[in-house]
Amino acid sequence: MKLLVRNLDRSTTEEELKGLFEEYGSVQSCTLVMDKVSGESKGFGFVDMPKSGDAKAAIKHLNNKDVGDQKIRVKKAEDKSE
Repeated sequence: MKLLVRNLDRSTTEEELKGLFEEYGSVQSCTLVMDKVSGESKGFGFVDMPKSGDAKAAIKHLNNKDVGDQKIRVKKAEDKSE
């Protein structure tokens, strides 16, 4: 299940983000969305967890959790419609 993680502190790294989610199960991939010009994080990213039960546990425990100076928001990512 692909999860959207929003409101991340701009200093959060992909490794830190992956570590947060690995507490709830295996993480297939973890990607921060970066600004093409500045190279800095845009404050959101995606985490892909192969087991939906693990992903649901991560949503339940990590949504509105304080990470750095921010309260992150976690939800199931919507499929992009063409």
